[in-house]
Amino acid sequence: MNKDEVINEFRDAGALLEGHFILSSGLHSSKYLQCALALSEPSRAKRLSLALSQKIKEKFKENIDLIVSPAMGGVIIGHEIARNLNVPFIFLERVNGIFELRRGFSIKSGSKCLLVEDIVTTGLSSNESIEVINKNGGNVVGEACLIDRSCGKADLETELVSLTSFDIPTFDSNNIPEELINVPAIKPGSRNISEIIGQHSALNRASLGPTQRCKY
Repeated sequence: MNKDEVINEFRDAGALLEGHFILSSGLHSSKYLQCALALSEPSRAKRLSLALSQKIKEKFKENIDLIVSPAMGGVIIGHEIARNLNVPFIFLERVNGIFELRRGFSIKSGSKCLLVEDIVTTGLSSNESIEVINKNGGNVVGEACLIDRSCGKADLETELVSLTSFDIPTFDSNNIPEELINVPAIKPGSRNISEIIGQHSALNRASLGPTQRCKY
């Protein structure tokens, strides 16, 4: 599956949104990839996960014992990858802002773990997850994600394989471009996704300027 095919899967699912978004990293962006929506259709989730699984097999030759994902974003794709590789799957959850193993999940000492996320932007949540896995006896052999928004620039503590990269400009709160300032900011996950999508068409009609066009 090439880059255009991956992005078209998101477009066809209505999961490539335009507007003014505050990402989990705290950065601002004019576009947002709603992976949960893209993966909500089982046939599409299967296509994307099989394509990523093939890249995982090519990148990480050693056997993988366990797939670990951070909740909530990585849960669906993590489980699909685990199914494809026929290995167990567990996920991490935040408790008071800190990732932890819950629900009786555990990691056998020395297990070769692959961290799986939906999207990597800055790598902060990835590195937090790696720390938890290591503390619980796991050995992180690498990470996989559907979309690498950093285009290889994320400061990760392990090797990353992605289905594709997607170069969307991001801005810190002190450097928001003029064309975004007057567009109401949405923090995905804090509002109902149907409300976000409902605003999508109206926001698309706004002139957001060339700095917000996707490059891929």
